[in-house]
Amino acid sequence: MPRSIWKGAISFGLVNIPVGLYSAESRQELRFNQLDRRTMSRVREKRVDEQTGNEVPYEEIVRGYDTGGGNYVVLTENDFRRANPKATQSISIQAFVNADEIDITYFDKPYYLAPMGSGKKGYALLRRVLRETGRVAIAKVVIRTKEYLCAVVPRGDVMVLEILRFAYELRDPSELDVPQDDLKELGVSEAEVTMAEQLVGAMVKSWDPEEYRDEYRDDLLQVIEEKEAHPEAVAEVQPAGVPGEGKVVDIMALLRRSVEEVRATSGGDGDAQAADAADDEARPAPGKRAAAGKAGGGESSATGRKKPAKRKEGGGRRRAA
Repeated sequence: MPRSIWKGAISFGLVNIPVGLYSAESRQELRFNQLDRRTMSRVREKRVDEQTGNEVPYEEIVRGYDTGGGNYVVLTENDFRRANPKATQSISIQAFVNADEIDITYFDKPYYLAPMGSGKKGYALLRRVLRETGRVAIAKVVIRTKEYLCAVVPRGDVMVLEILRFAYELRDPSELDVPQDDLKELGVSEAEVTMAEQLVGAMVKSWDPEEYRDEYRDDLLQVIEEKEAHPEAVAEVQPAGVPGEGKVVDIMALLRRSVEEVRATSGGDGDAQAADAADDEARPAPGKRAAAGKAGGGESSATGRKKPAKRKEGGGRRRAA
């Protein structure tokens, strides 16, 4: 049984459900140490008293609030609890909202909730009601020294506490230079829309999180193994530019090739009628096509590109065992 990082109760109305809070994340990040390149010795950070220059043991460090003029008010763990005992011991439900109303940008970090002691009955009851109504509970919780907005969400047999960002913590997207929704003004044709829809349709599949891996982590581990075995044989790599930046691209040709490649690898033919319609709209008139053929060296396809060869089975990226 994992160790809880917080204990308290879910409270709504007069109901209190004793629960423990558990981390839902298990990050597998590669850890690197800082080294002095001259001696290859580890470089360590120290907590140092700025007046004496001496290192301060962890157990002698306290938290202080700066009141100005170099004066501090020192707070203990008891002071943090005393500020609002109820807030530090409860997940206080403020409201229930439809699950699809919460924009994905507000979700920050997940935790698992598990019942404690006599909390199983209330836990199962709240989970059942949230499931059947399609709603989530919006609540507030204090973890360590900070109050968070959160959502209690049923996920199978467990309830998840999702830390939410407050509205003021999100930047206004109007600061960004993004295109408006008028596709004609941007030069996007109906044929390109149709072909893009085909590509999306050809790539639709059921969500399976186990199917996806951190491929960059696997590749980085391979580089580490190569450098460990043959450090002198590893060549420097120049950083790649941003794909497509500063270039005029033929989106229709790229979409068509993408659809063909997806069909070749998946073994399906997608929506053939939609493909023909998109091709007909994108294909130039006979007179123009003949002129384009002479100018372009007699290329036979509308895009002037050959169809990509079908990939062999198992020809995808290397996956670590």
